Amino acid sequence: MDRRTILALILVVAVIFVTPRLFPGRPRVPKLTQDSITAVQQQEKTLASPGTRLASPVQSESAQGTPAASAQLGRAKLGGDTVTVQDVIATYRFVSVGGVLQDANLTSYRSLRPADGSVRLRSPVSPLIRFQAVSGRDTLRFDEVPFSSPSESVRRAGENVEFSGVIGTDSLALTYRVVPDSFLVRVTGRATGRLTGEAGGYILLRFPPTLESNEADTVDDQRHLAFAVMPSHKDARGIAFGKLDPGERTIIPGPQAWAALKSKYFLVAALAQDTASPIVEFSAAGLPRTSRVATSAQGTVLLRAPAGQFSLDLYVGPQQWRRLHSLGRGLENSNPYGGFLQPVVQPFATVVLRVLLWMHEKLNMSYGWVLVVFGVAVRLVLWPLNQTAMRSSLKMQRIQPELNDIQKRYKNDPPKLQSEMMRVYKEHGMSPFSMFSGCLPLLLPMPVLFALFFVFQNTIEFRGVSFLWLRDISQKDPVYLLPIAMGLSMYVLTWIGSRNTPPNPQTKMMGYVFPFMMTFLLANLAAGLNLYYAVQNIAALPQQWLIANERARAAKGPSGAKK
Repeated sequence: MDRRTILALILVVAVIFVTPRLFPGRPRVPKLTQDSITAVQQQEKTLASPGTRLASPVQSESAQGTPAASAQLGRAKLGGDTVTVQDVIATYRFVSVGGVLQDANLTSYRSLRPADGSVRLRSPVSPLIRFQAVSGRDTLRFDEVPFSSPSESVRRAGENVEFSGVIGTDSLALTYRVVPDSFLVRVTGRATGRLTGEAGGYILLRFPPTLESNEADTVDDQRHLAFAVMPSHKDARGIAFGKLDPGERTIIPGPQAWAALKSKYFLVAALAQDTASPIVEFSAAGLPRTSRVATSAQGTVLLRAPAGQFSLDLYVGPQQWRRLHSLGRGLENSNPYGGFLQPVVQPFATVVLRVLLWMHEKLNMSYGWVLVVFGVAVRLVLWPLNQTAMRSSLKMQRIQPELNDIQKRYKNDPPKLQSEMMRVYKEHGMSPFSMFSGCLPLLLPMPVLFALFFVFQNTIEFRGVSFLWLRDISQKDPVYLLPIAMGLSMYVLTWIGSRNTPPNPQTKMMGYVFPFMMTFLLANLAAGLNLYYAVQNIAALPQQWLIANERARAAKGPSGAKK
């Protein structure tokens, strides 16, 4: 490598690591202010203006429900009665105005924000769940009506909490029951009046437009705000807030097993209990933005209410894989991975996650040490494949001079060239594809690394887990020791692998550039990801050393002299 290339690499490193320190700061997460609420009001006035024809009940309702209305509801709730349901892992608050689930305090999870206690799932402008009804083209806004409520203000999990409200000749009765130790709330509803007539009606369940962050990195948490939907007989689908332009509406027809609003680690989901009260449609609408980060969107679930009755389950809690899996209905897939590659990435990421959870449970280790053991185990599993690939690469190097000679001799006779090359491969017990085998040692660990990249994005089991000097393996290494160790181990691995090989300037250049690129790409990603990659690089060094020595012996004749 010449001096100019070395100087260029030094300058690039200086720019990457010095610039953030010269210009520190992180963009603040915009808060929902009165200005942003006014912007939403203007947006919704446009949607609800005369001449704007809206096809479905969800669309009709979307033109009326806004964060501004939610803010009014939030203020109105102060005059209503509050019923608190206590469970060993969470506390839920219900409010009589609208008969709504206001918020949930997850006492079994710690907030990572300074001066906060446990995680609080809530929105600054709206309840977590609120209900409206649609009959024909009329929207019955039960979420703004004072409901009658239980006399007791504190209940235990497993006890019913009942509300009932009236609008003219129409009424809605709601019964909530918190299932102990599950983060699950069962809801049954009964409507009378127009909703039980021949025309029938629908129930609208509305999610809040945003969720407060409980994470140390609030910007990253807000970037993960999204909806997720599970259509029947199809894969789960994610709709990130950032993918919804202001005023844009996405409608997903049902039937659906569930629909959810989620942050990075927590989830508010509506699950259909049975086919009698299915989720027949889900609507996601983009709301005005006050910054580049989309922090609000409106999600609405449409439920069928035959004879005015409906039922559903609410999951308000962590995105804990085993817990979600135990609920059935595919809720563990509430984090669709991989985009258009989801059919391939999702199953592979799930397998990797299940292996890590199993190791944590069986080995009784923290997840930091689980990643260390997992990195070593991956290399041990791949050892035979790497050994075969590397030895095939050695054979390829030995016959390369003969192949070059044949290419020169028969360059004007392609049929003869092909037959002669096939003869050489056959004599040495090789195939034409052996030339690609040298790439396998680099490519084989990549699927696991790719899967871990997605797993670390939303896996709450890694949240807040400390390891050595790291306070949280789901966040970046604050002193960048692991990314540097990963890059250095990759360079050493490449350097050992290139010993006793024919000189190749391109390969030598990549030996310097690729480790630098990977260090740069992974520097600000989860520390656990860098830990795994550094460990599996170090675990590969003995095998690479043995292969290099084997290559050196093969390069010498029986007498010990080089061929």
